[in-house]
Amino acid sequence: MDAVGLQHLQDRMDILDLLHLYAEMVDRREWQKMDRIFALEATIDYRSSGGIAGPFREALAWLDRALESWPINLHVVSNALIEIDGDEATSRCYFHSPMGRETEDGSQFVITNGGRYLDRLKRTSDGWRIIERVCEQTVMQGALPEGYRIPH
Repeated sequence: MDAVGLQHLQDRMDILDLLHLYAEMVDRREWQKMDRIFALEATIDYRSSGGIAGPFREALAWLDRALESWPINLHVVSNALIEIDGDEATSRCYFHSPMGRETEDGSQFVITNGGRYLDRLKRTSDGWRIIERVCEQTVMQGALPEGYRIPH
């Protein structure tokens, strides 16, 4: 394999690592990792899941509030399709995200969200970063608890 082919493989692996790092950051609430994932000008659109769209820091602050009452998360990212064009790329991947919390009787109340992340990325001096993420939630298995409202 020539140097161009090796660089393409490295770029794909680096972008896949970003997709996985995002899932881990959200599940563990390790928000300090956000600058390793998103470019400074990045935006996120969570409107399909009842959230907001805007600058990534504001959108992730909303996500932190929205997940506060769901301490159990197992975010899975799969089926990544990555297209690289020089220092820019696009990515489409599926997400499957069970969310749970304990009930008064000690059992777990779980709902599962699923859909796609649509990303635009760019290569920076610090590596690949997402510059735009659109969350397309297409399915929710289970129902939110009665009276529960998604915070804004």
